[in-house]
Amino acid sequence: MTFSRFLRLSPTFDTALLQQDLALICSDEWVSHFNHTSAETGWSCVSLRAVGGDQRHIIPFDHQAFEDTPVLQRCSYFREVIDDFCCEKKSVRLMALAPGADIKPHRDPGTSLSQGLARLHIPVQTSAEVEFLVEGEAVYFAPGQTWYLDASCEHAVVNRSKQARIHLVMDCVRNLWLESLFAHAGFVAAQASKYGDPNITDANVFHVIRILQVQQNPASLACATRLQTIASQHGITDQGGQ
Repeated sequence: MTFSRFLRLSPTFDTALLQQDLALICSDEWVSHFNHTSAETGWSCVSLRAVGGDQRHIIPFDHQAFEDTPVLQRCSYFREVIDDFCCEKKSVRLMALAPGADIKPHRDPGTSLSQGLARLHIPVQTSAEVEFLVEGEAVYFAPGQTWYLDASCEHAVVNRSKQARIHLVMDCVRNLWLESLFAHAGFVAAQASKYGDPNITDANVFHVIRILQVQQNPASLACATRLQTIASQHGITDQGGQ
């Protein structure tokens, strides 16, 4: 049995109320995504929980404390949705992909339940014309549903619709409550990997490291360093880089 690269979870939310809160956000509050390698244009975010409560801080990994932002403080239904998950939340963002834009295939290491941080998607505004691929398999995240995405797997998005695709994306810290939610949905865990991600192997680890290094952001560079250290400890050398 293959492991759960994506999984629909039980909570479902009121799409109309989600979109009412979305309407409270001003156009100048959206920040371009930092990963320009995967999407040159059309990918933007608003932080609802961020380091120090700074709504323009959209990097999801940081060792500092995450706090509610001013945007979340005025969006009562978003707060209700977030509070419905009885676990610690790190980064919580609204993530928009403009009409006609695409996010190229990429991985986000460290974002799987097995690694302790589950990335959940709740579509606020979307369409069946939005193609979401996980390891080449298409999945439709419908408005108001809750979906787990193992973002350490290769994933890509193409928005062929005439409106922005907007998801509420939460990074949830694993605990017993979250494990129970996943078990109820039929979650199948991946086998343990030396690199913390079953998709990263001795054969491709240095390719992944180079991709992370190109992104030139603190989270990606930290992941690249961690992978390089593990590879070195196991005597794996960069044959492709010679």
